[in-house]
Amino acid sequence: MARTSLIVKAQRKAKFSTRNYNRCPMCGRSRAYLRKFGICRICFRNLALSGEIPGVVKSSW
Repeated sequence: MARTSLIVKAQRKAKFSTRNYNRCPMCGRSRAYLRKFGICRICFRNLALSGEIPGVVKSSW
């Protein structure tokens, strides 16, 4: 319930522009958000490993 209310709160327009923050649309995570892809690091990793993000490959060295 608490997470759901935070997700709804993040979707509303903030009173001041500095109060805006990014949240992952898939899982609702607020930290470790990748602006370039618009999702959090955990969702990014899952999508990249399954090959759903074009141009992203797993590095091996």
